[in-house]
Amino acid sequence: MVERPEAWKWSSYRATAGRESPAPYLTTDWVLGQFSRKRATTEQKYRQFVEWGIGKETIWREVKGQSILGEDDFVDGLISHIRKHQDIPEIPKSHRYVNRPSLDKVFPKTVILDKSKRDKKIIDAVQKYGYTQQQIAAHLNMHYSTISNLVRGKA
Repeated sequence: MVERPEAWKWSSYRATAGRESPAPYLTTDWVLGQFSRKRATTEQKYRQFVEWGIGKETIWREVKGQSILGEDDFVDGLISHIRKHQDIPEIPKSHRYVNRPSLDKVFPKTVILDKSKRDKKIIDAVQKYGYTQQQIAAHLNMHYSTISNLVRGKA
């Protein structure tokens, strides 16, 4: 989008890098404190860190459930904590069900070909894994009202 980080006018980079005074609402001290305790070198180290990251592969591909970034052991350690809070409606489903299996794993061919197993997995996908009926319908190439009827026990 821009050639240099300081060219993006919506970024806090210029203020954090010491190129301009930070806006009153912008806190830069914590970020800079991660690089050094000496103000004279911290902005320079921050600029070097940003420069180093330019052109590197994005970390966002590794984010699990749009909320957790870390090694597999770290993510696995959070799963029990997340499960305790998966019924809190204020937390988005994508965060509550961070460890849910993909729909491909819930519905392998053997399950899809067996109507009874498929119907049980549809209910699991909604109730246990938090998928929407629309998502399941699209995945299985079924009408969402069929999924709705199954979940309500009217199929």
